[in-house]
Amino acid sequence: MKKDNDALESAREIINQVDKEMASLFEKRMQAVKEIAEYKKQRGLKILDSSREQEIVEKNSKLISDQNIRSYYVNFLKDNMQVSRSYQEQLIEGLKVGYCGTIGAFAYIATSKLFPNSNKIAFGDFESAYKSVENGECDIAVLPIENSSNGEVGQVTDLLFNGSLYVNDVTELEVTHNLLGTKDANIDDVKQVVSHSQALGQCYGYIKERGFRAVEYANTALAAKFVAEQNDKSIAAIASIEAGEIFGLKVLEKNVNASRTNTTKFAIVSRVQNQNSLTEKDVQTMLMFTVRHQAGALAKAIEIIGKYGFNMQAIRSRPMKQLLWQYYFYVEAEGNINTEQGQLMIKELSKYCDKLKVLGTYKK
Repeated sequence: MKKDNDALESAREIINQVDKEMASLFEKRMQAVKEIAEYKKQRGLKILDSSREQEIVEKNSKLISDQNIRSYYVNFLKDNMQVSRSYQEQLIEGLKVGYCGTIGAFAYIATSKLFPNSNKIAFGDFESAYKSVENGECDIAVLPIENSSNGEVGQVTDLLFNGSLYVNDVTELEVTHNLLGTKDANIDDVKQVVSHSQALGQCYGYIKERGFRAVEYANTALAAKFVAEQNDKSIAAIASIEAGEIFGLKVLEKNVNASRTNTTKFAIVSRVQNQNSLTEKDVQTMLMFTVRHQAGALAKAIEIIGKYGFNMQAIRSRPMKQLLWQYYFYVEAEGNINTEQGQLMIKELSKYCDKLKVLGTYKK
């Protein structure tokens, strides 16, 4: 019996010693987590990085030689990462996020999904939301950059070109537009619809078919608010169901957008560029540039992007407001600008570009 007790006490002593060492290591680990939280806060990066967590589990589980306890170690790792995320959420809770519109706007919905515990601050237009980050009023902003059926959001693209902020992440939100009217309205009462120009464009076929008169408004949710304030059953808004619930409107018809796979891409912009190594696959880079006024300059720029292994996913031109018939170009390409190849590409591109701006690098 004494021998059994000695073995028990010896095992307990080992556990006590390991727990002591683990407490010290845990504190050290959480200090590193705090630094990561600050990095993410400054750049508007999401707390959960699923691919990074999976990589850690796959790599570290191989350190356990005993097959019988490896699965328990995987659970231990996952629990550790859950604790780290909770700590990061607490540290980032005071994050100030600017967006265009009001509660119920699609930008608000996207912001809530990305940063649920943040302090969300509404602005009346894209420029005000963008400049709120430049002047330090907000830490980051969530802005729409492209819609799957109606193309780029030109106002935001221009802000990205002319401003000082960086894009550190991009997320997609499925957008469903709905016709919202007053409580006493029926669809046959509606003569006029109000909404943002992008929403009106995405619902152009429906509006034309119904014979509605379309009126542009600053934002979809603000349009819903306007309809509620007017209390006129001949006026309806095109907006989200959430906006209808907030402003007490009735859904007259659901899903009125032309495409049933209507998706909007939102960019998370901040004052600091994410220059993490981003060694994972599926890394995307955003570039903007103007080319020199010489024959073949644009073709050469495109050739250089491909030469260094960057696979262009999109290229668009936009007119420069201050120069008649002059254009800048927006490029999305697969590849990491922070690698040696990426830096060589930038150096060579500079020979053919008057202005060259790296907007950001992020995981697709």
